[in-house]
Amino acid sequence: MSLLHLKGRVLVKSGGFSTQLAKHVGDKMDGDPLWGSRFDKENPGAVMQTHLDFLEVGADIIVTNTYQSSVEGFTKHLNLTKEESIDLMRESVNLAMQAKNKYIERLKDSNLHRESGLPLVMGSIGPYGAMLHDGSEYNGSYTEKLTKQEIQQWHRTRIEAVLSGGVDGLAVETIPCQMEAEAVTEMLLEDYPDVKFWISFQCKDELHLAHGENFANAAKSVWELIRRANAVDRLFGIGVNCVNPKFVSALFQSLHKLLNHDQVPQLIVYSNRGETYDATRGEWTGRDKCVPLESYVPEWVQLQAKIIGGCCRVYPEDILAIRKCIDNIGNNN
Repeated sequence: MSLLHLKGRVLVKSGGFSTQLAKHVGDKMDGDPLWGSRFDKENPGAVMQTHLDFLEVGADIIVTNTYQSSVEGFTKHLNLTKEESIDLMRESVNLAMQAKNKYIERLKDSNLHRESGLPLVMGSIGPYGAMLHDGSEYNGSYTEKLTKQEIQQWHRTRIEAVLSGGVDGLAVETIPCQMEAEAVTEMLLEDYPDVKFWISFQCKDELHLAHGENFANAAKSVWELIRRANAVDRLFGIGVNCVNPKFVSALFQSLHKLLNHDQVPQLIVYSNRGETYDATRGEWTGRDKCVPLESYVPEWVQLQAKIIGGCCRVYPEDILAIRKCIDNIGNNN
């Protein structure tokens, strides 16, 4: 799909995949070293249905269940070989594609249709820290022990697996530190010249990445790499995910201030609901204090967000509310 085709449009991304998957598999996933990824093998039907759940409420983009997939994780926790682990990552793409095809068939049966090229299937490329299962994807501490080349080499295996499955692009997501974002961006620009992608950071407050760098500076650095490579047409957006929604506008405003409004790239946001995960209790807290996600959407659109969705604790009903809000904004223009 040409990204020029999306200019001016706001696309809706799915919500929290493992959040919704838990409704189908009944297992407690928080705390599992493979999180939702184990179910590509153990309950593929539930994985496909989860994708369908989001498509049926109007998501334009679904993301493969590969956030926590790795050869290391699959060999250790599923007793797979390296080859079997790579095959399982490809199968994750296949399950998303099956859901997309099933959804399109249902539309045809109902004499409905989606805009040409939609929905998109993006390959989830989570951070190195997700594989470690020690919470370090939320602080980025591992980048102090690894070189850029080591980070790139680790990411390459999953990137090549999901690309071979035929995704529309890569969702490089929940990246907690500038070095990892730059490393993956440079690798994609140099070694995968036809691949479209987005880069989405994990942030701890209104200004900083989880690892502590300034968000605006990190986003600008990635944007400059892409512009210098004449690869703007390959970028879906730069932004944030799995952050508290109340931080998003300030983060985006800081980038507008740094770059001047006319030089800001397309932005992307898929926040969590605003709850906090209590690791000692193994549960999410603060739901009663959360503001409905769709209430933030008009301001995010005004700040040039072109892809908006949800992450942890964001269900299909929330995505439907975001869909309706974006459609209303479009109708009012």
